Amino acid sequence: MRTIAVLNQKGGVGKTTSAVNTAAALAAAGRRVVVIDFDPQAHMTIHLGVEPTAVQAGAYEVLTESAGFESSLMLVRPNLWLLAANINLVGAETELVNVVGREIILREAMQGCRDKFDFCLIDCAPSLGLLSLNALAAAEEVLIPLQPHFLALQGFGKLLQTVDLVNKRINPRLKVTGVLLCMHDTRASLSNEVRADIEGFLDAARGTNSAWDGAVVLPAFIRRNIKLAEAPSYGKTIFEYDPACNGAEDYRKVGNFFLGISDEPEAPPEPEQSQAEPQVETQPQAEMSSASVPIEIREVPQPDGKIETPVHDEPTEPAQTQPQAEPQASVEETPAGAPIEIREVHVPAPTRTEPSAVTPEPPAILPEYPADSSGV
Repeated sequence: MRTIAVLNQKGGVGKTTSAVNTAAALAAAGRRVVVIDFDPQAHMTIHLGVEPTAVQAGAYEVLTESAGFESSLMLVRPNLWLLAANINLVGAETELVNVVGREIILREAMQGCRDKFDFCLIDCAPSLGLLSLNALAAAEEVLIPLQPHFLALQGFGKLLQTVDLVNKRINPRLKVTGVLLCMHDTRASLSNEVRADIEGFLDAARGTNSAWDGAVVLPAFIRRNIKLAEAPSYGKTIFEYDPACNGAEDYRKVGNFFLGISDEPEAPPEPEQSQAEPQVETQPQAEMSSASVPIEIREVPQPDGKIETPVHDEPTEPAQTQPQAEPQASVEETPAGAPIEIREVHVPAPTRTEPSAVTPEPPAILPEYPADSSGV
């Protein structure tokens, strides 16, 4: 059984949401998962639809050794069991202050059922007290949810020191598996800067024999999604509340990370051409572009005394153009694909006269002949 403590002494970074939905993703994949609520606020218990006041035996009873671990578990979903919490967990630290070996009570209680489950996720309280110490002593891995803000980084170093101290004195198997960025906004430069700083810090710890020398920033990050905040009020996981939202997609990737499943997108298959479809032959008219059709510019002779604008023949469709003999005065055709050069036609300047009214010519006067003559 892989035991993972979801730990961060700063509150409001997404510990409970990450623990519940990651466990739900693993259970949906067919793994037997147990979750432990070690927070006196009992947020994990509420998130899974269990009323804390109705808990008869839970984490408090296990720590005080008044109930067994396996007998206190509740089946809340298929393949998902819960060790619930209630407000009584607040007094556990005070009651155990004089107990010898109080740091390893949870680890000893879990010994009898390690072979019955595949995963165990512990939702730790937002502190580094006795409850969190018990969780670290019983776990083998630590997942640190972190909000990519400057203030969230302030306690990150202190948290790693605590994990390293537990690793050296209480639990030599304890290692930091990774950092999960929650409420990540890819549009903000601050989120990307914090991610780069954490990756650089973890890369520098390689080979240092520390508890975080193998830690990584999870390739899947949790985007801001209001559905993740709404789901606990209905006592549902994100996969039950809205399985198609971004939050469900992100936590499914986190579950795949712990299962060792790669989330690389597959290349879309190339569309196959149907052999039944006939090949459409390209018409000669469609192959010819307007740039490849030569435009013929003809020089039109101008009569004296009048100014007329040179007439350009409009280009017609190539299929409708009748072959004509090229006149001697035509401009040489432009080769296909080359730019068309239009030359200026110089017309001799006519003499301009003042416009005047046109005087009609008198009709011709025919000679008159006598009536008796026939022109002889």
